[in-house]
Amino acid sequence: MSKVLVITGGSKGIGRATAATFKAEGYKVINMSRSAPPEEGGVHIPVDMSDIQWPEKVAARLQREVADADSICIIHNAAVLKKDAAGDVSAASLQHVLQLNVIAASQLNQLLLSSMKSGSAIIYVGSTLSEKAVAGSCSYVTSKHAVIGLMRATCQDLAGSGVHTACVCPGFTDTEMLREHVGQDQAILTAIASGVTQGRLIKPQEIADTLWFASQQPVINGSVLHANLGQIEH
Repeated sequence: MSKVLVITGGSKGIGRATAATFKAEGYKVINMSRSAPPEEGGVHIPVDMSDIQWPEKVAARLQREVADADSICIIHNAAVLKKDAAGDVSAASLQHVLQLNVIAASQLNQLLLSSMKSGSAIIYVGSTLSEKAVAGSCSYVTSKHAVIGLMRATCQDLAGSGVHTACVCPGFTDTEMLREHVGQDQAILTAIASGVTQGRLIKPQEIADTLWFASQQPVINGSVLHANLGQIEH
């Protein structure tokens, strides 16, 4: 049986760990991102998904790569996190974030749905900020709330297809994106870790394992899965 993973943003952090997990399970891994993963053995399709015209540049190759797949798992992982607020986020900046974090996922679905047989899966990577908010991350919070809406629409629109979907919402995970967002400030990372019941940041592999679980379980179709080590509520 030919099994294919198509993952966006698979060269770093959660995406990199997830690609390795699926590869170990016998999947052909197709990564779509600007930078190539350091590991060999997969297919890398270089693409800037913040460009709304990206599908026409890669559609033919992508469809060739999945042509013989018995099942396809799409993991929408690519995202950008900017520091902004409701009072100052520009229309252009918000549009850029929504394109990469939300619209590109819809575009990728449309490229692949005709090739997806029963038993395939579409898994979205949301965030703790898909259902709550913090100050200073307006565009990211907005986009991650939209990701849950897109997942729920996917569930309803694919009824009867045998393709299931879910949204995994990681908590604060020790990735390059998080460290860059806090300016590599260890004190801030320590403070963030103190906000969960386990007192630490999440490891990318823990989210990769959760994404693997979600991809294999049709019973969770339409579900939002919280993977955050148990946040302390105030």
